Amino acid sequence: MSRPIDILLNNVRGHQRVPSDSKEFHEVTKRDALQLLESELDKLLQTAQPDKTTELRNDMKRFSDLFGRFLQEEGPSIDWSKIQKLPSEAVREYGELAPPNQAEIKAMLEKLVVIKLNGGLGTSMGCHGPKSVIPVRSDLTFLDLTVQQIEHLNKTYNANVPLVLMNSFNTDEDTEKIVRKYQGFKVQIYTFNQSCFPRISRESFLPVAKDFDVDSDIEAWYPPGHGDFYESFQKSGLLKQFISEGREYLFLSNIDNLGATVDLNILNMLLTNSKPNEFVMEVTDKTRADVKGGTIIQFEDQLRLLEIAQVPNDHVDDFKSVKTFKFFNTNNIWANLKAIDRVLTDKSLNMEIIVNNKTLENGLRVVQLETAVGAAMKCFHNSIGINVPRSRFLPVKKTSDLLLVMSNLYNMKNGSLVMSPQRMFPTTPLVKLGENHFSKVKEFLGRFANIPDIIELDHLTVSGDVTFGKGVSLRGTVIIIANHGDRIDIPAGAILENKIVSGNMRILDH
Repeated sequence: MSRPIDILLNNVRGHQRVPSDSKEFHEVTKRDALQLLESELDKLLQTAQPDKTTELRNDMKRFSDLFGRFLQEEGPSIDWSKIQKLPSEAVREYGELAPPNQAEIKAMLEKLVVIKLNGGLGTSMGCHGPKSVIPVRSDLTFLDLTVQQIEHLNKTYNANVPLVLMNSFNTDEDTEKIVRKYQGFKVQIYTFNQSCFPRISRESFLPVAKDFDVDSDIEAWYPPGHGDFYESFQKSGLLKQFISEGREYLFLSNIDNLGATVDLNILNMLLTNSKPNEFVMEVTDKTRADVKGGTIIQFEDQLRLLEIAQVPNDHVDDFKSVKTFKFFNTNNIWANLKAIDRVLTDKSLNMEIIVNNKTLENGLRVVQLETAVGAAMKCFHNSIGINVPRSRFLPVKKTSDLLLVMSNLYNMKNGSLVMSPQRMFPTTPLVKLGENHFSKVKEFLGRFANIPDIIELDHLTVSGDVTFGKGVSLRGTVIIIANHGDRIDIPAGAILENKIVSGNMRILDH
């Protein structure tokens, strides 16, 4: 027999219909669940250090509000029939934006703040510590490249654009040590932490943490997604500070998106529009590799972000269609600082909840409630999308992405990666590297004597125990498959063009 909390979970998050005569029962159960959670949060707060109690109480109030909203939602799905045709003015073409007057660029930059989301760890790529300190090019890390970009901007235009890092409890300590090395650079660096929320048990809906000693039981806590940015930014005092300095807009992006550089044409549009856009989401044309990415829709006469988690099961194929939804969200966001302050002050910031189910190492099933920064789009006035070139979306999520950014496909200039002029077409190759042998950075690097020439590559698939010698060139479509127990060594200087390589090929020194 299901326990009440299990029935509740099915009712809130599932697609099941609950008989109407049980509605009152579920309302009581929801109310009980919230009261039980709040009681447990109070017990947790009693274990906190006295000097942190007030701050943590505010955080737990926000978590409780998030949990309460989660209980009231009738399911993750959007009403598909209410999606409207995207208005023609909803997404502007980047090519139509006017470049700024050179004499005005310095004054424009004085109104800008650059934010990088720096809360993620490098564990999925087999690295310890913050993802931002993984070397990606010429021994330079994501953070090194970001600092170089902002410093170049400041030096070129004699400006003072600050760089702000939103850390999580996972990355804060390491990041604070690392940023000290940039003290001599012409860039002011600020950091603040996003919230630290308790994971809740999938069975009881209560926190799995026993006390507020996060370090002693780090699996019991989580950073609640980048939608937490707005409130954490305000709480840090930086939002108020930058507004008082006369700054007007922020440009926010993931630190692992190497294409997310400050764009003067977009900034110029924001500062010169007669009807200011409070929120701009950079989107780019969707390809088959991007079918799971969020997209922009018109819903109830407002532009908003639609994520795959919100799509009813019978419309997932529609969502993935390149024809139906042409764009996807790059998570490069421009937003007006005073508008952020307004929606926080009048409590009109409302972002859809993302329910992330996880299983901890000890087998405990937990739920973490998150929000996405782009979901705030519907809360601002005159929000639009800008269809930007694909070059502004260059994320490094896997070693297959690392192969691209480390290769001769890109040249590096002042911390920015620019596609080589030798590449005859602007699209990047599709690269798939086998999980078992290439997923961790150390393993990946050990399989290449150096990164192959991929200027003329369209598609690369590598599976199994495969290594590459020096000076290898890959062109067209190349598929290399070593079956279980076999090994393939691609010899130094090999040129593979539209080839399938399989079987067993060893090259041994003698």
